[in-house]
Parts: sequence; structure tokens; C-alpha cells
Amino acid sequence: MQMLKYGTKGTLMHAYERGDCVKVEFKDDRSGESEWLWVLVDRCDEDMHVVFGRLDNEPLINTDLKLGQELAISYDLIRDVWKRGPTQ
Repeated sequence: MQMLKYGTKGTLMHAYERGDCVKVEFKDDRSGESEWLWVLVDRCDEDMHVVFGRLDNEPLINTDLKLGQELAISYDLIRDVWKRGPTQ
């Protein structure tokens, strides 16, 4: 599992649930380019402010990342969220 560094912005205090999708900006350290990718949430740790999930789309710039890869994402790096709807 790849652990991403904590961001420098203030911590967002959201409750993320299994099935939510969070949008994260991934920067390529070599080229300086970045791309926005979705991560499907498996669980989160409210105390550590970390979401655990799987990459939900194919990266084009950050070829070190792979579709379905398990990641741990700091709340600080989350820029958008698509909350799952109620299940029936």
C-alpha cells in the first residue's frame, strides 16, 4: 500500500464512508505535471485523518500508479467527494 504525504493545507473534517469516491491531485515529482484521480473509499481513520481505498481510474501522467492500487490518502489531499447514494 502506498502512503501519501500529508498536505500543507488545513485538515478537512469529513466523514468518508465505504463506497464514496474522493478526488485527489497526484503530482509527478519528475515532470512537475499533475492529474486529478478518483479513489474509491474502503474505510477511513478519523483520528489519523486518512482515507484508505483503491485508485478508481487509469492514470495517464503518474505511471507509477495503477488502476485498482490500494492507497492511503490524507484528508488534506482530498479536493472533492462524490458521496454514494442511499442503498435500498
